[in-house]
Amino acid sequence: MTTQLHKNALQGPLGWGLLVVAMAVLLVSLGYALSQIITNGHTSFNTSSALPWGQPIATYVFFALGSSGLGLIASLPLVFGFKQYYPIAKRCVFLAFALLISGMIVLALELGHVFRMLWVIPLNLQVQSAMFWMGAFYALDLLFLLWKFSKLQGGHWDSKTAKQVGIASFIGVLLASGNLALIFGMMSMRPFWFDPLMPVYFYVTGITTAVAILVLLTYLAYGFSRERMPAALIALSTGSLPKLFAACLGMTLLFITARAITGLYSNNPEINVVWADYLFKSGVYIAALLIGLLLPFIVLLSKLRNKMSIQILAAFLVMIAMFVERLYFVVGGQVVPLFKGTWIPDLISYIPSATEWSLTFIGFALCFVIYLLGEKFLNLGDMPNKMLDHTTARKPIETTA
Repeated sequence: MTTQLHKNALQGPLGWGLLVVAMAVLLVSLGYALSQIITNGHTSFNTSSALPWGQPIATYVFFALGSSGLGLIASLPLVFGFKQYYPIAKRCVFLAFALLISGMIVLALELGHVFRMLWVIPLNLQVQSAMFWMGAFYALDLLFLLWKFSKLQGGHWDSKTAKQVGIASFIGVLLASGNLALIFGMMSMRPFWFDPLMPVYFYVTGITTAVAILVLLTYLAYGFSRERMPAALIALSTGSLPKLFAACLGMTLLFITARAITGLYSNNPEINVVWADYLFKSGVYIAALLIGLLLPFIVLLSKLRNKMSIQILAAFLVMIAMFVERLYFVVGGQVVPLFKGTWIPDLISYIPSATEWSLTFIGFALCFVIYLLGEKFLNLGDMPNKMLDHTTARKPIETTA
């Protein structure tokens, strides 16, 4: 009998099982979505000319900003020299790629004519459109992520070229997510979104989403067992990472609170009514704030923040809460009828259709499939040799004769 030892639990049977499940969800969701889009077109969505952006756009924003947040976290060791973050740098870069690809696929399916954008967007050169630059900057971001990952895969952690690519990628992330924020923040006809500080809000909430995803998937990679983890990663997960998580959560809550207070006391009824009659009348939104953001923040401020179970629970709650926040943010900016204002007696109602839900499932399933393949074949837990821990106990998770 020979025993194969796996430090990474996803390289064993657990990874194959999760991959099969994720592939099944992806194929079923994709098959259903395509059948509905081909048969019924955009009428299979519960959006309209009055409320054109629904859950698929919120899903795209969730993935795009999560990707940007992961890119910014990866910049801590690769650009700014915070070497304690090296154990998660490679996983951050790959996850940023996985989230961005998934978000782009969801956005492409939402557009209706999936392939037309491949030539219409670049050839029309609508340089005065913020959406054109969003596509250009995120395309550059994707290329820099691939280039940066290839450097890390080749073991070039501190080379001059790796540093230059890291800096270029950092700038690309700022431009891409900042431009996405301006698509909303420059819309003066949508008062709920209109805010010059929207890029800062997107940066902060993007990092919050990224830390939640990173914590959850990193622990999953090691079978929710710190005994499998390298010493450097254990030190990070019981040191600066949970503190970063708490700080980002605090800033996210501060931004939401400031926007809510301003909105509730605003003399602009098109802002006030969204907060008073839409967001704060939704039990789902209130639960997301209190249970998904405030509760994890309070717990992470205590000494319990270093416990693995607490970090996993907090990451799970925050990830769900941030998705809910993205949905209510996107829809909330449109529930007041455009150019008609609050003299219209009712807000526009919206509930995602089954087709829109299938696009969300496609995004999450595709992201998970890409991530699992990365964990299996690309050694996402790699770090500079001087930080590798050769004494960490390894538990056997697969036995072959």
